[in-house]
Amino acid sequence: QVQLVESGGGLVQTGGSLRLSCAASGRIFGINAMGWYRQAPGKQRELVATITSGGITNYADSVKGRCTISGDNARAAVYLQMNSLKPEDTAVYYCNVDHFGGDYWGQGIQVTVSP
Repeated sequence: QVQLVESGGGLVQTGGSLRLSCAASGRIFGINAMGWYRQAPGKQRELVATITSGGITNYADSVKGRCTISGDNARAAVYLQMNSLKPEDTAVYYCNVDHFGGDYWGQGIQVTVSP
């Protein structure tokens, strides 16, 4: 069973930066898209950014201009560079790989932005 492993989270001050990484433990074929989602306490999981296998990106309005998603289809790896972080970015961040057979989710990684 392939697993997605996230890294790069942690505690940062307002205005700081973090780079999240997510890599699969094995090969994933037929990738359609990869992405990052987040869930803050008491809120539903929401999309942060996605990137298709062709490199088309999509961002939530709340992170446009502050975040950049990139991916490596061959390695089933996806990255999220987050700049100018705000306290409202505090959440558990999950990576996702959507492939022809379904999708995989990471276990989540905490990002905390202090005021």
